[in-house]
Amino acid sequence: MNSSDIANRIVEAILAQKLAPGSRLGEQALSLLFGCSRTLVREALMQLAARGIVTVSARRGWFVMQPTESEAREAFEARRVIETGLIRHAAPMDRAKLDKLKRHLREEKRSLRGDVGLRSYLLGDFHVCLAECLGNRLLAETLRDYTARTTLIAMLYQSTHDAHQSCQEHVEIVSALEAGNIARAEALMADHIGHVQQALRPQRAATDPLDQLRAALAPVAPAPFRPLPLTQEPLP
Repeated sequence: MNSSDIANRIVEAILAQKLAPGSRLGEQALSLLFGCSRTLVREALMQLAARGIVTVSARRGWFVMQPTESEAREAFEARRVIETGLIRHAAPMDRAKLDKLKRHLREEKRSLRGDVGLRSYLLGDFHVCLAECLGNRLLAETLRDYTARTTLIAMLYQSTHDAHQSCQEHVEIVSALEAGNIARAEALMADHIGHVQQALRPQRAATDPLDQLRAALAPVAPAPFRPLPLTQEPLP
């Protein structure tokens, strides 16, 4: 196992929603899990930091990124530009690539009745698979990172987007590509990304890191009334 393998496993865990925003990624723990040196783990985390997937603090260590609202908007806008552009400029798909996309869609549909992690992974990986089938592996890798970011955003901002709806929108995009209707496929992709973005709640689940502690330490009951002690006036 090399550093790229470790980085890919971490990205896959994010796509499956098994690593939440802000999760700590300890070098020692990861080296034990992967059976490798801390140096190799550090290389993987540095790769992910350069790709905007993790952040590092000199005193606290490595953490899965927690996107801000502005970063969330930028991530969805980047995906919209990349994915609609890929469809607009791609050559017609051959039967083998269409069959690959349809197999992916069948796996998505099966996952709707099963493991939530696998379902989340497949719904995100569809976009990577589509980019590969459209003939651009470089942008497919870029999309994997952006899809990981938007998965973190969906967790952080408590997305209400329905998995069944997402899968059906994927089906419609592939159907349009199969029919050679590029304009419709591009419009469907733009709408799909927009639907996912609109399903985000406007505020994070916890905007104040002290909220939980503040609630825990609040007084259990009002303090009983205690009259102030009488003061004795000095004698004349």
